[in-house]
Amino acid sequence: MANPMTVEGENALRNELANRKQVIRHEITSAIAEAREHGDLKENAEYHAAREQQSFNEGRIQEIETKLADVQVIDIKKIPPSGKVIFGCTVSLVDAESGDLQRYKIVGEDEADLKASKISVRSPIARAIIGKLVGDVCVVSRPKGAVEYEIEAVDHI
Repeated sequence: MANPMTVEGENALRNELANRKQVIRHEITSAIAEAREHGDLKENAEYHAAREQQSFNEGRIQEIETKLADVQVIDIKKIPPSGKVIFGCTVSLVDAESGDLQRYKIVGEDEADLKASKISVRSPIARAIIGKLVGDVCVVSRPKGAVEYEIEAVDHI
């Protein structure tokens, strides 16, 4: 199954991949070479730390390449607005009880960042509102109890 991702999310992953391959990989190789010059590798903490960093970096490179190979990039700006909640859109929700307004952008799992108001397409809120229209009311189940939201706006930004 393809992994949905926004254009911004794909760009961020591609930038991280380039940085890991072109910058971090070379820094680690230099650190390993320098640590080797210090002699006995069995008791060389710098060498072992650099090798551990190398292992982590190569693992992350593989992880990113796997994700990018299976990604389905969705550019919300190219989809005509219809008032319907879909992947990539920014949704304004009004809490039916408190009247509080919340805005979330629905993104892929790897892009989710609640502090930046980006929620995963697989989150309870996103699952409850996807497919709904402006003006619809939906119920989101949470551990603290169900919350009712009205969809105030759906923006393609």
